[in-house]
Amino acid sequence: MEKPEKTRAELKRACKEAPRQAGVYQVKNQQSGKILLGSSTNLHGPLNQHRFLLSIGRHNNAALRADWNRLGPDAFTLEILEAVKPSDGPRFKLDDELILLEQSWLEKLGLPSERGYDLGPLQRD
Repeated sequence: MEKPEKTRAELKRACKEAPRQAGVYQVKNQQSGKILLGSSTNLHGPLNQHRFLLSIGRHNNAALRADWNRLGPDAFTLEILEAVKPSDGPRFKLDDELILLEQSWLEKLGLPSERGYDLGPLQRD
C-alpha cells in the first residue's frame, strides 16, 4: 500500500522546522550571463520569492523582469552559490560572515558591472 502524500500542514511544519541556511545566491540569465546577486540569512525564502514575483510580472528589478518575460523561465537559473559555514566560536557573528561572503562573490563575479542586474548595493533579503 502506498504511503499518502504529505498534507499541506505537514509540509508547512517541515519547512518551518528545517534549519535556516545563510549565504549568497544568484538569479542568472543563461543566455546573456547577467546576474542578480543576493544574500540572506534564509536562502530558500528569497529564491522562492524571486521566482514567484518574476512569474507574476511583479519583480522590482525592471531589467530582470523584462528579460524573464521575453526569454521565459527556462532561460534562468536560481541557485545558492555558497552558504555561510557556522561556527560555535565566541567571535563568530553570522552577519559579519555573510558580509565577507558577499564581498568575495562580488569580486569573483566582477560585480557590479554591465554583467549584473544589480542596481546598487547587494540585494539583501
